[in-house]
Amino acid sequence: MRDGLRALTSRGRSFLASGIAALLMAVLLGENDLFRIGVLVTALPLLAAMVVARTRYRLSCARRLDPARSEVGGEATVTLRLENVTRLPTGLLLIEDTVPYALGVRPRFVLDRVEPRGIREIDYRVRSDLRGRYSIGPLSVRIADPFGLVELTRSFTISDTLVVTPQVVALPHVRLSGEWTGGGDSRTRSVAAAGDDDVAPREYRQGDDLRRVHWRSTARHGELMVRREEQQWQSRGALLLDTRRHAHRGEGPRSSFEVAVSAAASIGVHLSREGLGLRLVTDQGSEHLTDTAVSHSLLDTLAVIRHSPARSLEIGVSALRQGGGDGLVVAVLGSLDLEEARELGRVRHTGVTGVAVLLDVETWDGGEPDTSDDHRAVQGVLAGYGWRIVRLPAGTSIASVWQDAAQRGRFALGQGGAA
Repeated sequence: MRDGLRALTSRGRSFLASGIAALLMAVLLGENDLFRIGVLVTALPLLAAMVVARTRYRLSCARRLDPARSEVGGEATVTLRLENVTRLPTGLLLIEDTVPYALGVRPRFVLDRVEPRGIREIDYRVRSDLRGRYSIGPLSVRIADPFGLVELTRSFTISDTLVVTPQVVALPHVRLSGEWTGGGDSRTRSVAAAGDDDVAPREYRQGDDLRRVHWRSTARHGELMVRREEQQWQSRGALLLDTRRHAHRGEGPRSSFEVAVSAAASIGVHLSREGLGLRLVTDQGSEHLTDTAVSHSLLDTLAVIRHSPARSLEIGVSALRQGGGDGLVVAVLGSLDLEEARELGRVRHTGVTGVAVLLDVETWDGGEPDTSDDHRAVQGVLAGYGWRIVRLPAGTSIASVWQDAAQRGRFALGQGGAA
């Protein structure tokens, strides 16, 4: 009741003040009719406060996002499920969900009445042109009486997360050769004519199939030993994304940085769908991706990636070298100088395919494609180390130039020449 009195609206307080004044005047003047009017006017907001206060904690709420992961520019549907868990009908409900500014204005709805045990579902759509991880909620419900005398606000604690991922475009199939490296216990071993003694065993682990127990080694070591699993071969690759602020141009969704993130997402999803085991590296080092659902893990990571203050690619290049075992390295790059190009070029060696997606960042300032000697020299250095060059100017989709990744150590020189 105390909460209900605190929740009186301006109209409710006016009614209460008017009723009390009428009662005082009726007592002073001895007017019975005025006294009855004062009782009615005073009781009305008090009764409304009592009814509204009783329904304050008797609502349950659930929220569903469909889908929970959407692309930039795509829409997601938010479904609110509100249930009246009491035996009393509610009054007027004013519903407002908390939505970040990037997803649009806060949605507001009005429900006249929810019957006992009744359920209402409300849908609204959200859309964002900016990548990110956005929290939706909590939901606030304002409970009001039909006369607008009392209004209580309840905020639920639950919230849900919408992940807005970079735009992914379908890429044409391009044959990219690379090493095949393993992901199991060991490389495939041939069993010599002497028999099982030549099989390299290991200690038993919880969950191992008992049919793999190697009894002779178990007797020799005094503990349960099992045969190693045969190697499961998998092609592995690395994706390098240049996030340095000074290496990109433009602002907002159409900046070269956002195009680079979208290109990296498109390439990563394309390669993972073709069965490539992928790891993500930036100029800040390696990013963790889960072994299962690599595409989703990659998109979730790229959804929240931001500019870095780094001035060189040294950390990223070191992370590429430390990983090892990559048969394919794809680098999505902003502007480079010659020394950075040489450092990156040395990452590629025999048996490794290197693809450099070079964003022509000058075109994001409204200029023409960069044909300066320095820019051509950077391409020449990378091509000299055997990298395949894919140039990506502003306004061009990565899908339209991805075919250039099939050209080995070649790039356009503007006069029909090649290196």
